[in-house]
Amino acid sequence: MNKMETFIVFLYALFTDFATGIGSLPFFFIKDINKKVLGFFEALSGGLMIGASFNLLFSALNLNIFLLVLGIISGILLVIATNNYLNNKELVLGNIRGLSARRAIVFLFIMTAHSFAEGVAIGVSFGGKENLGILTSIAIAVHNIPEGLAISLYLISQGANPLSCLFWSIFSSFPQPVMAVPSYILVEVFNPFLPFGFGFAAGAMIYLVLWDIIPNSLNSISRQNLSVGIMLGIIFMIIFYKMI
Repeated sequence: MNKMETFIVFLYALFTDFATGIGSLPFFFIKDINKKVLGFFEALSGGLMIGASFNLLFSALNLNIFLLVLGIISGILLVIATNNYLNNKELVLGNIRGLSARRAIVFLFIMTAHSFAEGVAIGVSFGGKENLGILTSIAIAVHNIPEGLAISLYLISQGANPLSCLFWSIFSSFPQPVMAVPSYILVEVFNPFLPFGFGFAAGAMIYLVLWDIIPNSLNSISRQNLSVGIMLGIIFMIIFYKMI
């Protein structure tokens, strides 16, 4: 293990980080979205997050089930604690203010926190075999594109502009290059904790959808349209993961 190998791991993880920004690009060409469409976008983002969460859970089912469940519970508690901490605070996120800013900050915090596990996965896979590390990086980079789309769909629904969506999409995956290098160097230390990381990410995202995205979408669209949006997001992720 030398400095060049470590730098290569960092570059691959940085590649996965920037891939998240691709999901925001369509919104540079979409203008004047009405409230019902925004509500449907929010539901669609929830479906994408649920689909991504189930993929994480299935990836960890054959590993340590105790750590997986502990991770799920910890993810849920983090969402609750973050919301309680930010409650009644005057917050601003770019051009988003008030309640929408608080919701957006909680959302981005959870999406960023969940990227730590993916960064560890990249580093650990390079610690095994280089080819496995490359394949894992490509898979996570491709997986990050619809995650960037989900983030952008949500932020657009809260009033963000496309440039903000691009920035926050890339920012949300910044833990991947940050965690890839230490987990590569200390692969034997980080590897056992992957089930916890995957469970944490899945628990936080699913709870966020149930607690925040679904109720808020119902302010703009009907239950039927909400259900269609969520199911389309889940179906998209199923097809997407089958293709990769």
